[in-house]
Amino acid sequence: MVRCPECAAAIDVDEDEVEEGEILNCPECEVEIEVVQTHPVRLNVISEEEEDEEAEELEDKEALDEEEEEIE
Repeated sequence: MVRCPECAAAIDVDEDEVEEGEILNCPECEVEIEVVQTHPVRLNVISEEEEDEEAEELEDKEALDEEEEEIE
């Protein structure tokens, strides 16, 4: 049993059934949580800012790819 890093709710996670990088949702506060370690299980909250940054990076990369195609 581990605790949600956001609201401290108990989350039933079996370390043999999860993988690093797996995304879970807290049943109480519904925040997305990433499994960062499996033995013992450690969780980190995935912030919306991180998701926004990743989306922006992807958009920037796609824009650069399009510009390179136009140049060729």
